[in-house]
Amino acid sequence: MPKLKSGTIRPSPQEDAAINAGIAADVYSPQWTEEDFLKAQPAKEVFDPVTFAALASLRKRPGERGGQKAPTKQATTIRLSPEVMEAFKATGRGWQTRIDAALKDWLKTHSPA
Repeated sequence: MPKLKSGTIRPSPQEDAAINAGIAADVYSPQWTEEDFLKAQPAKEVFDPVTFAALASLRKRPGERGGQKAPTKQATTIRLSPEVMEAFKATGRGWQTRIDAALKDWLKTHSPA
């Protein structure tokens, strides 16, 4: 059985059976048979070159992020004191966004005239 991420909850045997029954009953996405795999063709042979190029441009490597929907932030390197890092990291995911919000809040009262 594959190792799961911490905090992942496995379905009960009854839930698992219900999930698999739903999958088996899905006429729009049936489970592939060996024959289906043998008939399959590479996307490059099925789609026209323009469509294939558009689809290929959407492909991401594992761990690769997509572009920002509205590029509003810039990557930077900043040195922070250990206590600041600990305090923000202790708040969980999104700690960098919270640092950004704290700095924006500081700018409201400290912006040059």
